[in-house]
Amino acid sequence: MLYALLCYHYEDVVTSWTKEEDDACMARLDVVHEKIARQGKLGPAARLMPTTAATTLRKDSDPPLVIDGPFAETKEQLLGFYVVDCASLDEALEIARDLGRANPGGSYEIRPVSLFKPGALPT
Repeated sequence: MLYALLCYHYEDVVTSWTKEEDDACMARLDVVHEKIARQGKLGPAARLMPTTAATTLRKDSDPPLVIDGPFAETKEQLLGFYVVDCASLDEALEIARDLGRANPGGSYEIRPVSLFKPGALPT
């Protein structure tokens, strides 16, 4: 089963890291990425740009309104995501734990993926 691992953290913490701190975190994450890839479980992964680069389409107005920024009602922001192919939720949780040890703070939301368009991902 495919699981999305959604990485949340306090954006002001992450954006305050020096280049060296950010590079060190990414190097630790890369160790985990390589492990998951060797196991054949790593699918698409992305690090999102800061929320200051976001645009939001508000669907609750007619016509829909396009505004700068995410305007999320959360303290932590979605920073990126992974798609992993795991046999069970326990296996997906173990991968999230590995990622969490490499990038402490914040949280990972683990959510099963239901493909909207069957056959769109390679098997």
